[in-house]
Amino acid sequence: MATSMRNQTKLAIVSILLSLPTQISAQDTVAEDEEAFVETGASAEPIIVVTGQGLKQAPSVAAYSNSSIDREQIISAPSGRIEEVLGAVAGFQQFRRSDSRSSNPSAQGVTLRALGGNATSRALVLLDGVPMDDPFFGYIPLSALSPGRLASINVTRGGGSGPFGAGALAGTIELESAGEDVLSPFSAALLANDRGETEASASLAQSLGEGFVVASGRWDRGKGFFTTPSDQRVPASARAAFDSWSASLRGVAMIDDELELQARVLIFDDSRTLRFDGADSNHEGQDASIRLIGRGDWQFDALAYVQARNFSNVVISSTRFVRVLDQRNTPSTGLGGKIELRPPVGDSHTVRVGVDYRRSDGELQEEAYSAFSGALRERRRAGGVNSNLGLFVEDDWRIDNLVLTGGLRADRTSISDGFYRAVNAQGQLVNEVLANDRSDWRVSWRAGAAFEASTQLKLRAAAYTGLRLPTLNELYRPFVVFPVVTNANAELENERLEGFEAGFDFRPSDNIGLSLTAFDNKVKDAIANVTLAQNLRQRQNLPAINAQGIEANMLARHGVFSLQGSISFTDATIAGSGTSIALDGNRPPQVPRWTAAASIGLELAEDSQLLFNLRHISPQFEDDRETDKLPSATIIGAYAQIGLVADLQLVLRAENIFGEIIVTRNAGGVLDLGAPSTFWAGLRYGF
Repeated sequence: MATSMRNQTKLAIVSILLSLPTQISAQDTVAEDEEAFVETGASAEPIIVVTGQGLKQAPSVAAYSNSSIDREQIISAPSGRIEEVLGAVAGFQQFRRSDSRSSNPSAQGVTLRALGGNATSRALVLLDGVPMDDPFFGYIPLSALSPGRLASINVTRGGGSGPFGAGALAGTIELESAGEDVLSPFSAALLANDRGETEASASLAQSLGEGFVVASGRWDRGKGFFTTPSDQRVPASARAAFDSWSASLRGVAMIDDELELQARVLIFDDSRTLRFDGADSNHEGQDASIRLIGRGDWQFDALAYVQARNFSNVVISSTRFVRVLDQRNTPSTGLGGKIELRPPVGDSHTVRVGVDYRRSDGELQEEAYSAFSGALRERRRAGGVNSNLGLFVEDDWRIDNLVLTGGLRADRTSISDGFYRAVNAQGQLVNEVLANDRSDWRVSWRAGAAFEASTQLKLRAAAYTGLRLPTLNELYRPFVVFPVVTNANAELENERLEGFEAGFDFRPSDNIGLSLTAFDNKVKDAIANVTLAQNLRQRQNLPAINAQGIEANMLARHGVFSLQGSISFTDATIAGSGTSIALDGNRPPQVPRWTAAASIGLELAEDSQLLFNLRHISPQFEDDRETDKLPSATIIGAYAQIGLVADLQLVLRAENIFGEIIVTRNAGGVLDLGAPSTFWAGLRYGF
């Protein structure tokens, strides 16, 4: 079933890709006709503005804790990677501290406000309105999200269910692609570092009629660094080699002066080696989406998308250094869409009504081998289908300096066709789980208020609930980070969020800004990897994870100097009873109390600048029993660009300048490390 669906998905992607030039070509014809029309002396039509973006943000955004990142910040990260860009946002966190060159892709879950527990994303990541989480695992393909393709990032913390869709449990991260108005007609960059690794990217942005097309690509490769400390290395230890590429084609065409058609195709492939020779992983994807934006009196946003993804991974024994598990294939498909309507109900109200849908299906295919003989022991298959249908309505009411917002959302979640099956080398059944099909309706809501006390000060408060389905990975796929085995759980319930927050935004001038938010969030039935015995865990629903904290952002500019910073303190604890009484009061795994980020900039000239970045992460625990600790880490990086001639720039980047030891995993004293000092140099044109 998964293979058939995957083939259909690839055909759909090709169809969208082939139809795109036809749409743009039609716009060329329209443009030629209009030019001839003007030459005859007839009245010209009004100027049509092509944005390539979604509908304008609703007033409700003012009631929630919100951060924006502009293009200049996006393209100036010392590592050149999207996860470091997002690390500047108060409360942002990956499951592990590793970046997308040296982590297992399935650990690339992202969250906000320390609502962790396992590697699945609790924050909803959208690229041009399309959810980017993997249909099977729930992780984000970070290496495929090239910063150079983006115009802006908007992060809304707190329960974002409603118009954004289920899954926005900890918040929403909206990535907006750059269009022809931001990108040069041709841009390219080539950099290399002191280990001989390279990063290459290029893009073409071309106006066509009243629309545009952007084609871009990026390729990163390198031998990597040793994630194993020198005193723990063995002959089988390997560098974290990586080889990843992605390509994107995006087109925007105007149907008329109020109707805009957008289409995008993204293809990526990422291969990595982790810790030992032969411990290779790969994830790949082919995504396509089409979007229709109406900007007339009856505004609307209609979106449809399809995703074909795959993941493979080889597990190497840490004692005998031979293959013990080959997760050779995990094909999955994501299908979905959204329709949002904003009817004209007067200047004082913004009403959003709509429906969204997402369906995920996939299947794990793996073989287990004996660490002693190398012989095949078991063949395993697991998978299922998850779907979510959501109906939402939200109204923002403006009364002079006050905005009141409130919304309801009803979700029908469905978990079906779930199974796990293991047979031995002779084909005899060893274990089989056939999960019961189940479905449910759940209502969630959010409400808030924002009051402009003056032109400089805004006060805000909000409360909300939310929902997240367990992923197919959590339900059906066991995994091994040798020697620890984590079993799946087909009986997992949906996670539910309850929370509230209050804060203020103070902006006395364009050069000074401060925002502060206090929050209290609770995730009921939080899914976590719970320790059952030494080297054995299982995914279970905890009664709750509670997180209370404060997050702040600040901005200061004076002349050529600038300072931006964020800090987050979160007191997160597991609330439990019964079987989880031993965990009651413990901090969730991988959750720090403090995170902080700062950037100090110096504008040397119009096209030259120098930036120093700092990020601090306080101690974390590796496991739910708080037995293995990850020490704090403070990482300092730098970025410099120097204008040479025309649009050509010299780019210098430095990661972890002082060689801070970043412990990313601690399994009983067996450590993995993050990126050491790394220095980059190269040329960039047209950015």
